[in-house]
Amino acid sequence: MKKVLFWFLAFIITAASAVYQRMTGPTHPVRGKAALSNGEVNFKLPRSAEITSDCEVGLEVPDTEVAGRLLFRRFKTDDSWTEVVMVRQEKRLVGSLPKQPMAGKLAYKVVLTDRGKDTSLSGDEDIVIRFKGTVPTALLLAHILVIFAAMLFSTRAGIAALDKKSDPRRLAVWTAVLFFVGGFILGPLMQKFAFDSWWTGFPLGRDLTDSKTLFAMLAWVVALVAGRGGRKNRAWVLAASIVTLIVFLIPHSLLGSELKYSGTPR
Repeated sequence: MKKVLFWFLAFIITAASAVYQRMTGPTHPVRGKAALSNGEVNFKLPRSAEITSDCEVGLEVPDTEVAGRLLFRRFKTDDSWTEVVMVRQEKRLVGSLPKQPMAGKLAYKVVLTDRGKDTSLSGDEDIVIRFKGTVPTALLLAHILVIFAAMLFSTRAGIAALDKKSDPRRLAVWTAVLFFVGGFILGPLMQKFAFDSWWTGFPLGRDLTDSKTLFAMLAWVVALVAGRGGRKNRAWVLAASIVTLIVFLIPHSLLGSELKYSGTPR
């Protein structure tokens, strides 16, 4: 019964940390509300899109007196803002952002005009959207499941390290294997499909998603080495579990792949 409770606790901790890092990541849609003359409107604006087509940006605005504009330019350039009038489709206002190459980014704003008054949905801040290649669904699901399993086993190993009646070494081995498969086989494959790069973290780049995977893997390698020959490595396993929990609270895709545009405005 105790083992079941420990696995349940590990699952809850893992699920909570996974949801947190996903919800706080720079590719998660921007959500909010805007106050207009005839009430509030809810919006969800994308921050990730695929290179295969233009990205639709839309929101429901039943009040036909309200119009919308979409302003955008290439991220980190001196380009002038391009302005597009959003088209009304019954209760919705819809505009499109032009597709970009892999890892290309656009800064954009959605401005609603309500009886002569302009309201930027993101205030003074720009919304940044990144374009990526199409990742096969099977590969994406496999990566998510294996990495989630690695985080689950990591948490469970940490709990076992706190229980003097449990031996965390087998759990540590499973954690290391899962991290290797998810982070160093499936992860680079996803990067290649999405951004045409195998690895963009340390020491080749600054992608924190890759770098934190490497850091967590190294922590588990140290824990395994510390437990060679049946030696007690309870403290090392606990430390590796804590390190993994901390690094995986870093938002997903932070400082990820980014195309450097040429200096030519357009």
